[in-house]
Amino acid sequence: MSRTAIAAELDRLTALRLVEEIGPAGFRGGRSATIDISGSVRFVGIAIGATSVSVAVTDGRLQVLALHRTECDVRQGPEPVLDLATKLSRKLLLGSGVDKPLGVGLGVPGPVDFGRGIAVSPPIMPKWDRYPVRDRLAGQFDCPVAMDNDVNVMALGEQLAGVASTVDNFLFVKIGTGIGCGVVANGQLYRGMDGCAGDIGHIRVPECDVPCLCGNTGCLEASFGGAALGREALAAARSGRSPLLRELLERNGTLTAAEVGQAVSAGDAAAMQLVRDGGRRVGEVLTGLVSFFNPSLIVLGGGLTKLGHILLAEMRSVIYRRSLPLATRNLPITMSDAGQRAGVIGAARLVSDQVYRLPR
Repeated sequence: MSRTAIAAELDRLTALRLVEEIGPAGFRGGRSATIDISGSVRFVGIAIGATSVSVAVTDGRLQVLALHRTECDVRQGPEPVLDLATKLSRKLLLGSGVDKPLGVGLGVPGPVDFGRGIAVSPPIMPKWDRYPVRDRLAGQFDCPVAMDNDVNVMALGEQLAGVASTVDNFLFVKIGTGIGCGVVANGQLYRGMDGCAGDIGHIRVPECDVPCLCGNTGCLEASFGGAALGREALAAARSGRSPLLRELLERNGTLTAAEVGQAVSAGDAAAMQLVRDGGRRVGEVLTGLVSFFNPSLIVLGGGLTKLGHILLAEMRSVIYRRSLPLATRNLPITMSDAGQRAGVIGAARLVSDQVYRLPR
C-alpha cells in the first residue's frame, strides 16, 4: 500500500473508533503519533455447545476481559438459548465498561451456511434448522455478527492463543457430544464449497452399525461421541463387566463421559477399554486425513479429551502405526492449549477479522 492509502485507511479506522492515537512517537517521517487499537473496542465471543453456553468479552487484541460459562441444553431451541447468551453478553459488557460491542462472533455445534449465518440440518439441534441466528443477534446488538460451526471457531482460537500459533497447516479435532475437525491450510481456515469441510463425525467407521442422529448408521460420532460413550458404559455396567460403573450408575442414576472418566482414573479395566476402542476409531479416521492433508500438527479439544492420556495415546498409536513415515515423522499430536477458551476467543476473532477487513 502507498503512504497515502495507509493514511486514508488509518483515518477511516479512527473515525470508526477502531484505532486511536496514543501519544507522540519519535519523528521518523510521516505521522508523528503512535497509532494503536482503540482501548474502547470490545468484541463478544459466544460458544454454544450441546450442553453449555460460554460467553466472553475481549478487547481489540482479543484478550479475554471477562468469561462466563453456564449449563444449557441446545435442544431447547434457538430463542431461549440466544436469549440466555444475549443476557450474559450484556452483563459482561457492562462489567467491562461499555454497553455495546463492535462485533459479536458465534459458534454452534452443527453445520453452518457461513454466508447466510444460519445452521443447516444440524443433527443435535433440529429446532435451529435455517433459523436466522446471525440476523437475530445483529438486531439485538446493532453491530456486525459472524457465525460458524463450533469446531471452526475453536480452530481459530487455537491458532491465535494456543499450540497452533506457530504453524500454518493443522487439524483441530473436537471430541465431545459430536466429533468434528477444523482444517487450517496455509494459515487460513478452510470451509469447503458449502461450509462442510471437516465434518468427520459422519464418516463411516468399520464394524459399526449404530444409528446416528444424521439418519445414517455407523458414523464415527455414533460410535464414540459423548452419547455413545454413555451408552457403552451403561451396557458395561448392566452386564457386570464393570462393577465400578455399576456402582456409579446406582449412585447417580445415569452414566456419562464424566463417570467413565472417574472409572478410568480408578483403573477400571472395562472403562479403559471403552476409551481405547473410541480412540482407535477416531485414530483410524484421522489416519486417512493425515495421508490426504499432511498436516504439521493435530490438536485435540472438546469435552472427551478430559478422559486423559489413555485416549491421546491410543490415537497416536493408530496414526503413527497406520500412516506413512514421511507423513508422521514431524507430526505432533497434542491436547489443546487454549482449552475451553478456544471457542470464545475464536468466535471473537471471527468477527474481529470482519470488522477490521479492508473495504472493497
